[in-house]
Amino acid sequence: MMLRLTTAIAASAVGLAQAAYASTDYPLTLTNCGVEISVASPPERTVTVGQSATEILYSLGLADRVNGTSVWFTPVLPQFAEVNEAIERIANDDPSFEAVVNKRPDLVAVQYEWHVGPTGSVATREQFHELGINTYIMPADCDTKDNSTGGDGTRTAAFSTDSIYKGITELAQIYDVQDAGEALVANLIDREERAIALANSLDLPDDLSAAFWFSSTDLGVSPFVAGQLGAPGYMMDKLGIRNVIESDEEWPTVGWESIARADPDVLVIARMDRRRFPADDIEAKREFLHSDPVTREMTAVKNNHIIEMDAHAMSATMRTIYGLETLAEALATMAFDE
Repeated sequence: MMLRLTTAIAASAVGLAQAAYASTDYPLTLTNCGVEISVASPPERTVTVGQSATEILYSLGLADRVNGTSVWFTPVLPQFAEVNEAIERIANDDPSFEAVVNKRPDLVAVQYEWHVGPTGSVATREQFHELGINTYIMPADCDTKDNSTGGDGTRTAAFSTDSIYKGITELAQIYDVQDAGEALVANLIDREERAIALANSLDLPDDLSAAFWFSSTDLGVSPFVAGQLGAPGYMMDKLGIRNVIESDEEWPTVGWESIARADPDVLVIARMDRRRFPADDIEAKREFLHSDPVTREMTAVKNNHIIEMDAHAMSATMRTIYGLETLAEALATMAFDE
């Protein structure tokens, strides 16, 4: 398989980093997910609604500015376990508006637009702004994405890690820690390129195919699988793998019979701590795949080409680059018939 290392993402991110050399000139005005926000000074108190925003702030050295977190899928990155332990977890899932406001934040940093969008599950951005509380949504969830379609939204163009680097750079500007933002972006670009280079060295089959299974409301029902244009689609595209799910929805539900007919060579399944649905449990996923009369006949299951991936990496987050590494490293251990 011939894979190319493109420089477009790196060039874009470098441009963002170069723009961040100077100290922030306050008030800083940004257009974030279609809403103009103005930041008068570096936020001192931040509440995060979403693990992605939390881990980016920690990675920027800003844990001391975070006084409440919420919406967790998996354990925090190991290097932040100690600092995270000292910060109040308001909720594992969606926090209430009152719980967020009671922390008196200057800024609420949000992973998913639906938490604070027009029909926000926590509140609307207007409700926060009326109280003088700024909101910042990670661009990865609104750039090239239409969240008005309901559910997890629909991608209008393919996800790019540019949106991750944009979010890191803008948060670094908001908090006036541009050097930390530049260093984090550079590290992620390097990891991204190394993962692609590893896959390029494997000489994988030209027609290698895959599907990503996040979860299901119940075992046996149509699963939530990754569409073409989200973060898993990005991983597959970068490693030269064909996604058998031909949908622009972020996480469409597709019947197992249809997936079995497409017969992917590889199945990537999400590992998470969340237990909202029975299929959140990765062992339950594995047991189902090997016992169901439809799924057990799939090539990926018969060949045990099943890859476990951190659920958070399957969302458009900083961990998506880690997921790219997981996928490339797992493929390096597998043999495929040409």
